[in-house]
Amino acid sequence: MGIVNHEQYCQILDNAKQNKFAYPAINVSSSETANAALLGFKMANSDGIIQVSTGGGKFASGMGVGSMAKGAIALADYVRAMAAEYDINIALHTDHCHPQYVDSFMMPLIAETARRRAKGEPNLFNSHMYDGSELPMAENIAASKKLMELCLANDIILEIETGIVGGEEDGHDTSDIPADKLYTTPEDMVAAAKELGSMGRFMLAATFGNVHGVYKPGNVKLTPTILRDGQAAVVEALGADARLDLVFHGGSGSDINEIHETLDYGVIKMNIDTDTQYAFTRPIVDHMFKNYDGMLKIEGEVGNKKVYDPRSYGKAGEQGMADRIAQACKDLRSEGTSLGKTI
Repeated sequence: MGIVNHEQYCQILDNAKQNKFAYPAINVSSSETANAALLGFKMANSDGIIQVSTGGGKFASGMGVGSMAKGAIALADYVRAMAAEYDINIALHTDHCHPQYVDSFMMPLIAETARRRAKGEPNLFNSHMYDGSELPMAENIAASKKLMELCLANDIILEIETGIVGGEEDGHDTSDIPADKLYTTPEDMVAAAKELGSMGRFMLAATFGNVHGVYKPGNVKLTPTILRDGQAAVVEALGADARLDLVFHGGSGSDINEIHETLDYGVIKMNIDTDTQYAFTRPIVDHMFKNYDGMLKIEGEVGNKKVYDPRSYGKAGEQGMADRIAQACKDLRSEGTSLGKTI
């Protein structure tokens, strides 16, 4: 058990696709959040995906280093070491690499995988996401194909995005994008399936009004039927075997009925970040308020080491995030589906 290899990754993705469920893909930025992700998947008896964004990698490397690639490598190695202690299967993924970060983030990570493979060691990451959605479709596909070649040579699955996910994540703000850009067209999905699907397995984050972050009810207009219509267009153009492995970005705060509808249309991975960030932080805030006088050395007092020790509130944050991930597994129908030792 632990971090899957390429064949095992394909098996767990096939399991989701065939049985119409999706894996939560959890962004981590520290050993604490990585531990929470592993615990949450274990609690739900679900295989899962743990991912690192450019911002998460940079944060993990510390203020004295500030390297998104080095931080991502460190997190991947940490997750691999801890995942070996769990009876579930975990895939390692990177999230939202925009074109300006390909050379400083994705390329060093692919090069590190190639270096390790040459020594007979496992891949660093199982999959990477290239987000070229800000580019014209033709440029997005052309750049994706170049990266796809590198990924295929190293048994890495590439995820791409067509259309633009609204909102803000890791400092990348698309909140002013015109509404029509938030929806992938059937033509986009057919083009992706034709150009990349002919090369090998990939995942597509097709957008249907989804946004990063959590918004009040009614502020986000999801149209899951876009995924249905796009899949139908792919099948009509290229055959049933060309059906896409779809990814739902901006899953935090989404309506459960809309989530379930996307599973029927081929979503096998849903990114959850905002909700898990809050679930980690909320118990810590509660600890601070309840132990205010012990957290601070005020009016000549010495505080209470038992409550200002980071371990005291770190465990609460880990459990809070793990609980939210277990709930996500239930919502996405991956609860109880781990292939465990069978792969």
